[in-house]
Amino acid sequence: MKGKIAVFCSASFEIDPKYNKVAREFVRAASLSGYGIVTGGTVKGTMGVVSDELVAVGGYHRGVIPRFMEKLVYPDLTEVIWTDTMAERKIRLREDTFAVVALPGGIGTLDEIMDTFACIYLKQYDGRIYVLNYEGFYEPLRNLLQHYVDEKMLPKEAMSNIRFADTPEHLLEMLQE
Repeated sequence: MKGKIAVFCSASFEIDPKYNKVAREFVRAASLSGYGIVTGGTVKGTMGVVSDELVAVGGYHRGVIPRFMEKLVYPDLTEVIWTDTMAERKIRLREDTFAVVALPGGIGTLDEIMDTFACIYLKQYDGRIYVLNYEGFYEPLRNLLQHYVDEKMLPKEAMSNIRFADTPEHLLEMLQE
């Protein structure tokens, strides 16, 4: 295995199917390229889609799940790590990973991105964040972060810790640099 990647994604069943399609494309390519995938490990939304794809390609898949979500655990995970809180879950999601990948997702995904960004800034995580900005989904986030830089609330060099890719293929290329 080349290394493990934490993948943050939606837990909603109501999102546009195009986001699940690009999630499948990315995890398939990443898994077939030798990367292990770490997710929130539930059957919900894109997390379930990612899990299904990893099972289909025989990929390594660690799920990190708070005990209160026990009934939502995906049944075919390679490995399960149980946590007591969502805060502990975020820490354990990043454990043993060299990068996190944010696929289009909701408020939980945004929380995971920003928590990871702060951890990198505070030297509590030595990986990097890769964001799949499919069809401009994360353009508002990129603009917000640039606003923080422009207003001197965030050093310009901190932006090197978060990289945006427009396609799953470009994202995989960036991971391999």
